[in-house]
Amino acid sequence: MRLQQETIYAPCPSDSVLGTLLPPSEVRWYAAYVVTRHEKVVAQQFLRRGLETFLPLYRATRRWKNRRALVELPLFPGYLFLRISIGDRVRALEVPSVVHIVSVRGEPVAMPDGEIDSLRTAMQLRTTEPCSYFASGKRIRIKAGPLQGLEGVVVRQNSRTRMIVSVDFIQRSTAVELWPEDLEYLPDTTTADCKESTRAHYSY
Repeated sequence: MRLQQETIYAPCPSDSVLGTLLPPSEVRWYAAYVVTRHEKVVAQQFLRRGLETFLPLYRATRRWKNRRALVELPLFPGYLFLRISIGDRVRALEVPSVVHIVSVRGEPVAMPDGEIDSLRTAMQLRTTEPCSYFASGKRIRIKAGPLQGLEGVVVRQNSRTRMIVSVDFIQRSTAVELWPEDLEYLPDTTTADCKESTRAHYSY
């Protein structure tokens, strides 16, 4: 099954994994946890309210009885991203099906900009698909080719080389297909550890 991807977002512009507490007026990326299967509806509602939104989608073929259909599915079910100030969070929470903004000790925390940038770059240039969350690993940074600057964990699956790009803030990962011209990279110092993804361990 061949997967393709798409994103819903309005154009825009590395911190710690836990994110950053910011003044109320500063605009940054936040993760919104929403009712599963309502992600696209919530994204459209955010955009109608003037809230900058990023919803990564991928295309997959699904079979129902005697027919097949190409469907668009959220890359990270239950999550989408919005770029707002803390003062705008009430407007976001007023949208039906929004459960909460991911927080630490009850305070919404800004996501590292680098995680959003890496994800958007990967989705624009290569085929991506969901995969198990990599909590840590031997991280690399590609230093040549179209994906120059992208960071992640390189693995091989069925003779294909892929990079796992993780959004550590919500403990989700996506697999990005690599081409030979991408494979000049710099090793990092951590060790590999793969586990099934779980819901983010933050207070809500």
